[in-house]
Amino acid sequence: MRERIKKLREQSVTAINTISEERASLITDFYKQNFLNVESSALLRANSFAFIMENKLLYLGDDELIVGERGPSPKACPTYPEICLHSEEDLNILHNRPKVSFQVSETCLSTYRNKIIPYWKGNSNRDKIFEHLPDEWKDAYEAGIFTEFQEQRAPGHTVLGAKMFSCGFRDLIAEIDENISSLDYQNDKQALQTKEYLNSMRICAEAIITYASRYASKIFLQSEKEKDPKRKLELQKMAEICQKVPAYAPESFYEALQHYWFIHLGVITELNPWDSFNPGRLDQHLYPFYIRDIQNGSLSEEDAKELLQAFWIKFNNHPAPPKVGITAQESNTYTDFALINVGGVDAHGNDAVNELSFMILDVVEEMRLLQPSSMVQVSKRNSDRLLRRALKVVRTGFGQPSIFNTDTIIAQQLRQGKSIEDARVGGASGCVETGAFGTEAYILSGYFNLCKVLEICLHNGMDPLSGKKIGLSTGAVSEFSSFDDLFEALSKQIQHFVDIKIGGNNIIDSLYAEYLPVPFLSLLIDDCIQKGLDYNRGGARYNTTYIQGVGLGSITDMLTAIRYNVFDNKFISLSNLLAITQLNFYGCEEWLLRLRNNTPKYGNDNDYADKQACMIFDALLNAVEGKSNIRGGVHRINMLPTTCHVYFGSKIGGSCDGRLAFEPLSEGISPFQGMDRNGPVAVIKSASKIDHIKTGGTLLNQKFCPELLDSDEKIDHLCKLIRTYFRLDGHHIQFNIVDSEMLRKAQKDPEKYSDLIVRVAGYSDYFNDLGESLQNEIIRRTEHKDFS
Repeated sequence: MRERIKKLREQSVTAINTISEERASLITDFYKQNFLNVESSALLRANSFAFIMENKLLYLGDDELIVGERGPSPKACPTYPEICLHSEEDLNILHNRPKVSFQVSETCLSTYRNKIIPYWKGNSNRDKIFEHLPDEWKDAYEAGIFTEFQEQRAPGHTVLGAKMFSCGFRDLIAEIDENISSLDYQNDKQALQTKEYLNSMRICAEAIITYASRYASKIFLQSEKEKDPKRKLELQKMAEICQKVPAYAPESFYEALQHYWFIHLGVITELNPWDSFNPGRLDQHLYPFYIRDIQNGSLSEEDAKELLQAFWIKFNNHPAPPKVGITAQESNTYTDFALINVGGVDAHGNDAVNELSFMILDVVEEMRLLQPSSMVQVSKRNSDRLLRRALKVVRTGFGQPSIFNTDTIIAQQLRQGKSIEDARVGGASGCVETGAFGTEAYILSGYFNLCKVLEICLHNGMDPLSGKKIGLSTGAVSEFSSFDDLFEALSKQIQHFVDIKIGGNNIIDSLYAEYLPVPFLSLLIDDCIQKGLDYNRGGARYNTTYIQGVGLGSITDMLTAIRYNVFDNKFISLSNLLAITQLNFYGCEEWLLRLRNNTPKYGNDNDYADKQACMIFDALLNAVEGKSNIRGGVHRINMLPTTCHVYFGSKIGGSCDGRLAFEPLSEGISPFQGMDRNGPVAVIKSASKIDHIKTGGTLLNQKFCPELLDSDEKIDHLCKLIRTYFRLDGHHIQFNIVDSEMLRKAQKDPEKYSDLIVRVAGYSDYFNDLGESLQNEIIRRTEHKDFS
């Protein structure tokens, strides 16, 4: 690592996360002046984007090679009051909370108090959402049945495809102009609306060119003042690049990185599309530029690595915009969930691993930054060389990269009706979510609490915490004469709450389509320009909405406990078992131990227990799969929690798997913490019994003691374990290589472990930044000491 990169990395790691009022102030100024004068939402949003890009401050740091920040400086985080409005209380909480805090200046607070809050209070999209959603949706939401991403984030879990590295925005403008000129106003009733959408995209294309040109001028002026000859030449080159990209297609490795970065800033400035926007298959996109520059002598391997390292720092400079309301009180994460994909296959199905795949892993290991996240795609077409290199990074103990099954990703997308070419060049974004890169609007709508639905089913539709009737009347527990009776009732409850969730999704999508179109993002995703239709209205080639099932391991163990102890062995009645859980096992310690230790558990390759996992998976799949969204696509499922398994557990009393009241649930498709006792092979065999190909992604966490990967021979053992799981169609696996005793020490003496990083769910984070419940949940995960 060169000294420049060491310095920039240190600045990024130590910079204080702040809330910037800049974007909120600019958008407020624009709306005040123009809201009543612009004829459509699309043009309003396009012109507001242009206003921001023309007026936002330009940051140029010493020794920077790639320019552009989300806010006026590194770690300065903008807010989006048109989506959700932070109150003064929210800002004070963010400023004062002990973990994952954001410094809020008096200037920022004053601007919010006197300008932003008065204009947006009652007028944000979040206000519109809660105004339009029915009471049954709100009751389920408040009970913890599901969450809703779009109440505080814009739709979108989108990744860039190869097209955007081979064209400039002048090319897109030409494409737009051609489409406008061919509109048929005589026979097409939508022609005028189409023209408005296309014009809005055109305005945004011009705006990002203007933004880059502003940077070119700023850098050129700085070069005129620069005394150091070497830096002067660097600045002159940077100015030339910014004058060229993204207006025109990049022609060099350096230009391609800066080109993408301007695009990235445009997307996350326009709105905040559930974080995770990223360049996707970075080794594939950059390789033609890299090999050309290496061959013509304009780039060395060392310079290429330095540019990638500078690129990594840019991602790490961007904390995720913080939440509002009750979630502002919780310690969340600064991570923005941009996931770099490497490896896999190309559009023809051939091995796509190249020199850059390995260089990117070198950068991941050397930089050791939380952002961007990284993953390796592994196909049967790939040798084990890249996987072994990835696992050597994993064993350094910061949870990156995660490992994905390319062949399952392709099969998932083919099942969804995508072309083989689009499927092959796709991958995953965010945590584990499958998508077609550059062609799909795939939107995560929120998490679904399977265990809470079971709790409500066992109380005949009533939420025992609130005493409120929110579910169906499917029968008292005394009326269930068999396990099948109970499961039929549970399936009806799942369908009931899924229908409520999907109805809410369609209302929310309609509001975003009407009030918050995204013409800049629409420029980037095929076929929005061709259709003349916004991304939020179905302009993309593929349009998918996902509901994320949470707590598979927990609900499997709950149902297994009921089947085993109540119906098959008749050790206890269901009424009495339910009564024991309502006591939170107080005075019933014998039953607590029986449920924890003498009842079959998911994650041990036990067919008796795993059968319930398949049943509940199928029940959720059948409730969700194929239901229409408003964008011309359908709803599907994936299985991941981020950290929602902690929140969802806090909404559930004691449960019949032996879990105490309000404790976290299992995460992803992993077993409940500490219940996988037969080793990692048994875990992958249990996890593979659900049909991963019918999902849009599943998340499996494993924790290994560091000694388990302390030699190349042991790396080979882990490589075989992963290959076995992937032959069983497993989608994803990731690893914490950490000693539980070290984690306990870090809890007691955090000052000594300030750099300790762990894998949480689909992302890594500093252990000290995690809330105590989440820390304890990670500590309780089974620590495997061998590969048996």
